[in-house]
Amino acid sequence: MPKSSVSCDVLYEVRKLLTQKEIAANLGVDTRTIKRWEAKESSPPPYVVAALQQLLPFDNMSPPERRSDFTFIDLFAGIGGIRLGFESAGGHCMFTSEWNKYAVQTYVRNFSVDHPLAGDIREVDPLSVPDHDVLLAGFPCQPFSIAGVSKKNSLGRSHGFACEAQGTLFFDVANIIRIKQPPAFLLENVKNLKSHDKGNTFRVIRKTLEEDLGYTIFPLVIDAKGFVPQHRERIYIVGFREPVPFLWDTFARPDPSARTMRDILHPEDGSENNAFDIAKGYITNNGGTVNEKYILSDKLWSYLQNYAAKHKAKGNGFGFGMVGPDDAARTLSARYYKDGSEILVSRGTRRNPRRLTPRECARLMGYPDNFVIPVSDTQAYRQFGNSVVVPVISEIARIMKPFVMAMIKTHRNSRRNQAA
Repeated sequence: MPKSSVSCDVLYEVRKLLTQKEIAANLGVDTRTIKRWEAKESSPPPYVVAALQQLLPFDNMSPPERRSDFTFIDLFAGIGGIRLGFESAGGHCMFTSEWNKYAVQTYVRNFSVDHPLAGDIREVDPLSVPDHDVLLAGFPCQPFSIAGVSKKNSLGRSHGFACEAQGTLFFDVANIIRIKQPPAFLLENVKNLKSHDKGNTFRVIRKTLEEDLGYTIFPLVIDAKGFVPQHRERIYIVGFREPVPFLWDTFARPDPSARTMRDILHPEDGSENNAFDIAKGYITNNGGTVNEKYILSDKLWSYLQNYAAKHKAKGNGFGFGMVGPDDAARTLSARYYKDGSEILVSRGTRRNPRRLTPRECARLMGYPDNFVIPVSDTQAYRQFGNSVVVPVISEIARIMKPFVMAMIKTHRNSRRNQAA
């Protein structure tokens, strides 16, 4: 089949899903270019055809069959970081809940969604949730995070469980656990959850899970540094319905210095030729150099330097974070789209630093390079800043799996004995 025919077919399939404006935004071209392609006045170059193919939903890409040893549900799914980790351990997703439309857009581009995909969890009837072996939930962290609490205090708003919009969503998760009684669960949140409100917030969570629901929980704060070149501490709460000899001692931690920014930065030496990243404008088609749009303007760079100097003079640590190839980064946050100040990539003396590209943010969170980023840079920065570190989740899934499988086997044997 001629290349022009292939490109027209792919564009036709994508147009069933997206408007010309949306396709243009995804590919980093203008709408007139899309119109010319549709009118067959010109044909998209090969690297754009490859990028168009990646804009099709996961189901259209004929993914290989995945081995399934246990089932799970994915609550507050975001862009699927927790799902990726548990699929790597042989899990199969039965139900997804995510309310943010842009996160859903990324999720459906990367995963087979052959099951219910709900929006607001507060509107989900727990009885409608399929039976499952593991419940996964990275419930919203803003009410408990240091930044979230500071912001709400400054605005005179409540935080923690008193934050009705987000803080009480934990109890929606607890209600699903109460009704569906999964053998195990994994909850994820910010490190500050343990200390919030002088420990009262976490005491309520522990009481709910252990005393009210009857589960045994194993909380641990884990720094992702070493899995990825980023200092990122999060609390993980593993829970089991029955007593099990689970130990965090089996969690395999890499050396904190095992990964550096060199592992995630675009090499810019001509060796990188990701068609999707070229089409999105992350890197150029000329040697794979990073697009100039990620370099800080003179005005912004001057502002950040002055801001840092002002706070340094006051004796506090507010300011930007500069990294080179041999360094590790600060925590990537959802506000990265604003100025990129927490992680700026050095370009040498007398040259303005640059932001990370969305692909570099994806790598910093442990996502593979074939992970499709169909949204704008602003939304991508928010999504990766809110995400989990995938290899950390994969390791947690690995050490949880033997206990999950043992409980599944015991349950099956019990049912057989009852039937006999």
